[in-house]
Amino acid sequence: MSDPPSAPTLPAPPSTAPATAAAGAIEAVKIYGRGENQVVALDNVTVAFEKSKFSAIMGPSGSGKSTLMHCLAGLDALTSGAVYIGDTYLAKLNDKQLTELRRRAVGFIFQAYNLIPTLTAEENINLPLLLDGRSPDEQWFREVVDTVRLADRLRHRPSELSGGQQQRVAVARALNARPDVIFADEPTGNLDSRAGAEILEFMRRAVSEYGQTIVMVTHDPGAASYSDRVVFLNDGRIVDEMFNPTPDTVLDRVKRIGG
Repeated sequence: MSDPPSAPTLPAPPSTAPATAAAGAIEAVKIYGRGENQVVALDNVTVAFEKSKFSAIMGPSGSGKSTLMHCLAGLDALTSGAVYIGDTYLAKLNDKQLTELRRRAVGFIFQAYNLIPTLTAEENINLPLLLDGRSPDEQWFREVVDTVRLADRLRHRPSELSGGQQQRVAVARALNARPDVIFADEPTGNLDSRAGAEILEFMRRAVSEYGQTIVMVTHDPGAASYSDRVVFLNDGRIVDEMFNPTPDTVLDRVKRIGG
């Protein structure tokens, strides 16, 4: 009788992924479709995002930047390879465990705000905690609300708020649960330049003053300049990175890779 096949093993964390990594991918491959319709969205991507840092992911349309973020956050599954949050491999979790991890360890900020229209701003901000069975930390809640200047809008529903105010609610909601990492997908894409700058400044403060970890997908060099590090993707591969970016240096790099 032949031996039973061994269970598949996950790739080992690379030596360059230190204990300070909040999230990352190892040899990540994501393929959509089959045959002639096959699209390789991620092509053997290995990257680590450091704790208490603000990281940006940039690249041309179709480069794989949103796919990478969605896979890192557990919103989409890889074709092969692995993604992790802290010391947890997402592929080892069942659906219930993955949901619990997203509730406790991950915060989300989306371009479309994703607020519940029937809930007030305060209820939207506290919703992730309540879904997880946790009570809000009143002192931290007040600090977050005061920082994003929403104290006089807590009883308002989303339809009664401007776009910038709705996005501030979304940012406060992500921070209020104190997740290990916040994933932001084009968080200022629907805002005017002033409102967008306010959101980015607060996200920058959340990292610098509160030690939050943020990974943001953006196409905007100005938005990327708020980060500590920019990772550039093209055709599903990491092609470059930059530390301490400025709008001009990011724009120059984007032009060189065809962004």
